[in-house]
Amino acid sequence: MGQQPTILVVEDDLKVRTLLRNVLEDDGFAVTEACNDVETRACIASTDLSLVTLDVHLGTESGFDIAREIRAVSTVPIVMVTGKDDVIDRVVGLEIGADDYITKPFHVREVIARIRAVLRRHQFAEADAHKGTHISPGIPGSAAYHFDGVIAVPDRLQVIDRTGTDCALTSGDFNLLKVFLERPKRVLSRDQLMDLTGGVEWSPLDRTIDNQVARLRKKIERNPSEPRLIKTVRGVGYTFACEVKRKQANGSLHKSA
Repeated sequence: MGQQPTILVVEDDLKVRTLLRNVLEDDGFAVTEACNDVETRACIASTDLSLVTLDVHLGTESGFDIAREIRAVSTVPIVMVTGKDDVIDRVVGLEIGADDYITKPFHVREVIARIRAVLRRHQFAEADAHKGTHISPGIPGSAAYHFDGVIAVPDRLQVIDRTGTDCALTSGDFNLLKVFLERPKRVLSRDQLMDLTGGVEWSPLDRTIDNQVARLRKKIERNPSEPRLIKTVRGVGYTFACEVKRKQANGSLHKSA
């Protein structure tokens, strides 16, 4: 990974915090710790962080509030740590911009695997961003999808809205958007969407996909309350109802299948 990534572990339970520090350091990460919102703010302001693991319940404080504060000032990846089988916590975490979530009790190897997966996605986006903010469809690997006045370049995790402004999408938003853009006008069930976005196992009562769709609609729909791009197919799932064109490296436009 090049330079040693620095992970901020935000956890009020000393035993859990120590466990995470030990396994992360053993796996080659540098680790800094915080147990409350004050320490977290100080670390965000003073440390060049690669990723934050953030407990949802920090005594009397809410990890969600801290996540909102972080996301307001930084694009650093956030991996939420939630209570066992608490679907609501997981959904809220995704809605406020977390890149992934881990449920307690967790296996330390899963923590490492998820953190590395999030870092890979983030580093790929950062590397492309440093090449410049302008879209260059003529460069191999930077195919651009055009739909309803919006341009999306999934390889660069970049979306340009109808005003020419960059949209702030998380890696989770991009994963979902790319699934839709590659399968326009096809009905996709919630099971398929979870599988295609690399989601974990879920139950019919799990509203994770529904909330991810709602969040994506707020960012790409002209009127999120009356969506015309991502339409609900009752009892099944969703479909991307808009025509999508993809500009290949040779500069020509092609409709997606």
